[in-house]
Amino acid sequence: MIVKTLPPNSRPIQEDSRNGTNRRGELDVIDIVPEDGTSSLVVRSPRLLAAQKVRTAAQPETLYDPVGIAAHYQNKKVQVLRRIFAVLGPTLSFVFGLWSDNKRGIVVKNDRRRATQLRVLLTQLGPAYIKIGQALSTRPDLVPPVYLEELTKLQDQLPPFPNEIAYQFIKEELGAPPEEVYAELSAQPIAAASLGQVYKGKLKTGEEVAVKVQRPDLREGITIDLYILRNLAAWVQKKVKRVRSDLVGILDELGDRIFEEMDYIHEGANAERFFELYGHIKDIYVPKIYWEYTNRRVLTMEWINGTKLTQTEEISAQGIDARYLIEVGVQCSLRQLLEHGFFHADPHPGNLLATSDGKLAYLDFGMMSEIKPPQRYGLIEAIVHVVNRDFEGLAKDYVKLDFLSPETDLTPIIPAFARVFADAEGASVADLNIKSITDELSALMYEYPFRVPPYYALIIRSLVTLEGIAIYIDPNFKVLSEAYPYVSKRLLTDPAPQLRASLQDLLFKDGRFRWNRLENLLKNARNSQDYDFNLVLNQGIEFLSSERGAFIRDKLVDESVNGLDALGKNVLHNFTSLLRERVGLTAVNKTPGATVEQQQTLEHIKRILGILQETRGFDPVQLTSQIAQLLVNSDVQRLGQQVVNRFTQKAIARLIRQLLAS
Repeated sequence: MIVKTLPPNSRPIQEDSRNGTNRRGELDVIDIVPEDGTSSLVVRSPRLLAAQKVRTAAQPETLYDPVGIAAHYQNKKVQVLRRIFAVLGPTLSFVFGLWSDNKRGIVVKNDRRRATQLRVLLTQLGPAYIKIGQALSTRPDLVPPVYLEELTKLQDQLPPFPNEIAYQFIKEELGAPPEEVYAELSAQPIAAASLGQVYKGKLKTGEEVAVKVQRPDLREGITIDLYILRNLAAWVQKKVKRVRSDLVGILDELGDRIFEEMDYIHEGANAERFFELYGHIKDIYVPKIYWEYTNRRVLTMEWINGTKLTQTEEISAQGIDARYLIEVGVQCSLRQLLEHGFFHADPHPGNLLATSDGKLAYLDFGMMSEIKPPQRYGLIEAIVHVVNRDFEGLAKDYVKLDFLSPETDLTPIIPAFARVFADAEGASVADLNIKSITDELSALMYEYPFRVPPYYALIIRSLVTLEGIAIYIDPNFKVLSEAYPYVSKRLLTDPAPQLRASLQDLLFKDGRFRWNRLENLLKNARNSQDYDFNLVLNQGIEFLSSERGAFIRDKLVDESVNGLDALGKNVLHNFTSLLRERVGLTAVNKTPGATVEQQQTLEHIKRILGILQETRGFDPVQLTSQIAQLLVNSDVQRLGQQVVNRFTQKAIARLIRQLLAS
């Protein structure tokens, strides 16, 4: 059976689940061609397209099934042992060569011959090990330059497989030989990666496309490696008591992602979902999928003319700022991890291109993963607690994130967190890099009863890989520093109860309002691309007037009263001073001005007003009309009444005290 889809007129953006249409109101059609040659049309919405294709065309082996794999290799011990020795033999030989060179005084880290041997070794060991090499190729802080240069070739310069096999796969998957499907197809693959190779082609309708064809015998090679590694992980987890992490779960998570990556229908659906969620971000580009020419082992997508981010000289020659594109990538990654939870788990340089018009294009959507809302909010809360140096709160965050069991005694862990972040004392935590923090936390997790949840490994892989590219472009690039504006914006605008609680924790300590924290939040948030003054004003009023904002509202009323009181004191002090000095009314007692603390509060308020005036969306004319509308709002009126009542009570109390004192 051959399954093809008639492509929609434009890329789907959002599905209306009520009527099965995309946002443009169009229906997509699947043309199912059984073996007897008859055809029938099935109406489907874009978001259900992939699921329908999987049900129709996919075979059971497209899903990762560790139990089924274990049963398959149960009686194939000779094959498994042969694979173990095939990996161990050349690996031990390479390690022995490094040891021997070192003994003879050869500087191994500068030896190009050994670097080439490592690349060839990983290539020979297969896709699972190639992916390890790809991850290392993005870490200039871990890998010497000579090795880095060689490992970079693993991204898209692997040995290709014969065209005859690729053409046969195209015929089997699309129902016709390549010359009947495409108007043009490059004579040789223009790139070969771990799971497939890519040809440049042209459709009969004129569009330039990239045609990705899967490697032969891919599933068998990856399956046996995952089986061996999973058994090794289970043995280590059982025998080594110091290991508390779910190593088997981590391997299973990786196995799920790799098996999904081997299903190009799933990859196409991932690309469209990625476009729906992040395609609107400024200077982000996501290529189009041509469903009519896509199936399980063949993927046809829009051709992107671009340059790898790590080719900085070529990018600069085009007048493009590579550092700016990394900033765009960091902002996109933050939205992936902390906003929608659907993230690219393999952002190596081969998958990130600078287009000729200065956009950042994402490629290869095979390895994607998801992080659920509780973990997303937990990560933001953890960032807040690190910034706030609230290590007790940070320890509780790790319980919420499933790193620690609820019954764990946090008493010794809290000072341990303080030691990890001690380097940041007196400086911004943003000055640290993700790799250094990860290394410090890894040592901490080894010492205390932490367990690493499976979802965490892919998040760290994604962030550390992105940071590696950033460091390659600019050694002084700080991912955490770039992340602060986005996190600040989320704290100020996200209505989620978890983040409102984090905002409360950040702004208040021992019942006192910390104006400097609000000032820093506003200063950082205004640098976020989608932060808008009007949005903050409207959402802030809505939150303060709600039941959830009662605590902050009451405290802000108190602070507002104190501010008005300080302002009044200063006015009265200046007035009485004027009467005594210029008019000569010495009988008038000079009224004391605001205290030092009150004066500091006034200075904070002045600076905050200055920050708001410089914020995107601030318009005095528009603000005047907004204030007029707010004044008739019952919730705002209630807030105003509270301020006036408190201020009046305070003024009367002060008057009574002065009368009694007299």
